[in-house]
Amino acid sequence: MLKVPQNQVLRVPVLTYHAVNIAGNDYANNDHVAFAADLRLIDDLGLRIVPLHWVVDAVLGTTQRDLSRCVALSCDDGSDFDFHDLDHPAHGPQRSLYNGMLDFIAERGAAAQPSLHLTSFVIASPQARMQLDQRCLAARGWMNEDWWPQATASGLMAIECHSWEHNHPALGETGGNGIPRGSFSSVDSPARAEHEIAQAMAYLAGRTGKQAVTQFAFPFGQSNAFLVNDYLPGRGAELGLTAAWSTDGRAVAPTDDRWKLPRHVCGWHWKSPDELRAILESAA
Repeated sequence: MLKVPQNQVLRVPVLTYHAVNIAGNDYANNDHVAFAADLRLIDDLGLRIVPLHWVVDAVLGTTQRDLSRCVALSCDDGSDFDFHDLDHPAHGPQRSLYNGMLDFIAERGAAAQPSLHLTSFVIASPQARMQLDQRCLAARGWMNEDWWPQATASGLMAIECHSWEHNHPALGETGGNGIPRGSFSSVDSPARAEHEIAQAMAYLAGRTGKQAVTQFAFPFGQSNAFLVNDYLPGRGAELGLTAAWSTDGRAVAPTDDRWKLPRHVCGWHWKSPDELRAILESAA
């Protein structure tokens, strides 16, 4: 249970970005532009940004932190755009999410958001990342892992698990153990779950510096009863996992299942600062 201050009902919105979402240079079509603006909006509203694992600790009841009026940040897929500034062939230079946080600190001071933090859920398989870069991005080698230890060493980021290969449709008709591509709901047996989750956790171990990988985000936000009610409760602790995240589009509440915690997604659950303001004010 969440440790809720007396007479308060705690809800923590978790905001999710995809740094490869670059279709222009405006808020509505560029997650980098939105992320930079959202940091300032959150601060202007007097809300605190906290690490995502703090929210998990609260759900598990292992912390006494007051998480009222807090927000947590995450990003999915683990492209180099999370950490490195890169030139987009159509839309020019893009400030990384990591450097966007540094810009915020330079502008408003470290004391403005002393717990500022971003959790990046990365695809583990090097082969899948290479193929997705070739088939879905600009074929410029934007899906690397060299920055993972640097990100965790910064104290501003964590690297967590987004499966072995996302079961992405661009990777072919079927995946390991005959998984039909295109939906993570197809990961519906122990063998398929071991391929996509256990294999990813084993690969990520030791590749993120000293940080332990403890959280999983469902690709496409998709899960199923087998994963949520059977595999993760039974196998998660052995793999080192403490929680899993969906994209259910609501704030985390005390009664939420640790294996299907909700997140809001930029460009889906909100497309403008006013829409995000409404989400944040509703939770607060």
